[in-house]
Amino acid sequence: MPMPSDAIRLLCAVSALFVLPLLAAPPAAVAAPDEDILGKAEGYPVAPRMRESRRERYLVGSFSALDTLGPSCTLAPASAPLPLPAETPINFGYRFRGASYTLDDYLQRQRVTAILVLHEGRIVAERYNYDRTPDMRMLSNSMAKTITALALVKALEDGSIRSFDDTAATYVPELDGTLYGGTRIVDLLRMASGARFVESYAADDDRARHNRLTRERGNIAAARSVTERADPAGERFNYAGAQTQVLGLVLRAATHTSLCDYVDARIWQPIGAEARATWLVNPSDGLEVAQGDFNATVRDYGRLGLMLANDGMAAGHRGVAAEHLLDMTDAARQPPAFRPGQMRWHDSTYLGYGLQVWLLPGSHRRFVLLGVYGQAIFVDPELKLVMVHMAVGRDAAGDASGTHLGAERDALFRGVVARYGSW
Repeated sequence: MPMPSDAIRLLCAVSALFVLPLLAAPPAAVAAPDEDILGKAEGYPVAPRMRESRRERYLVGSFSALDTLGPSCTLAPASAPLPLPAETPINFGYRFRGASYTLDDYLQRQRVTAILVLHEGRIVAERYNYDRTPDMRMLSNSMAKTITALALVKALEDGSIRSFDDTAATYVPELDGTLYGGTRIVDLLRMASGARFVESYAADDDRARHNRLTRERGNIAAARSVTERADPAGERFNYAGAQTQVLGLVLRAATHTSLCDYVDARIWQPIGAEARATWLVNPSDGLEVAQGDFNATVRDYGRLGLMLANDGMAAGHRGVAAEHLLDMTDAARQPPAFRPGQMRWHDSTYLGYGLQVWLLPGSHRRFVLLGVYGQAIFVDPELKLVMVHMAVGRDAAGDASGTHLGAERDALFRGVVARYGSW
């Protein structure tokens, strides 16, 4: 099924060693897109300061070194990392806009820094562009929202959170009497608080103002600043990272543990992570950027994807309850207005939304973690497929550049699926 052109902007907007030695993929025979613009001659430099990290010439360098530009916390790897054995590499084929391409073609067409494909826990494809290497920690952007949601699920499992029907203020009394404080956790997870909030990635949108207030006065002050409802809670999807920041506050208050430490103990080490990960923290209050700024190696993102593909089984033991993952990722468990084909966002109904995770259409359950500039982890539990995709797209707000990154990325994943089953 071809992807509607309306979905291109959505897919981008919301929009990437273990026991064996590191094996970097051979360099592409043809130059990757826009190498000169992205700073190849200077060795893909890291921005001199955080506020310049999204400038085009710094994207490659900064997206694999963002934790050098601001304060962060550290997640330790597992004592026994999960092995990722490698099979004979597959140069996957796919169809896009009436033409046939391969994975190698894709890396010469799109601004991709890394791609990893896992099938049944084994590496079947791994590529790096722009001199990136497997040991580098790559920025996830909004893929971190799903990690935050997994932490909430674990807190529900261990009894720290009694019910997702509780309001945020049940755990964060500083939000009592506020819009977000009076919103149920499940509605925050579903991006359905009803708050009037525009996240367009424009320089002066609500997201920019909210993030600026967070940096200056802290997360509580920023959450309290959102006061106007556009819709009743629970009825309509409206993507806004401010809701995830409130979820981070709930997690910390409910568990009496930092989000970083909780994810490390309950998610990161149990998946068998091989390398350190980092999470940037807000300078004014020291709280994690729950909506983004998580950094990890591509292979560890793959291990996270494997846990999701295996319905919560990680490194031979139960990491997350299967029922809770179904609540997060099964379209049939979401209200009709949040299912693929019915949920409208940016004039598209291609995707649905679960609990801080995007839901794909098709014959069976598939879902994807998305981050701006092209970050993604695609998961197909039935076929035991995971595709990690890291990129430096030309714009954060969507595919305004006309390169169709989101659409072609989706076509590539469909080609991977076609190798092992059907859509």
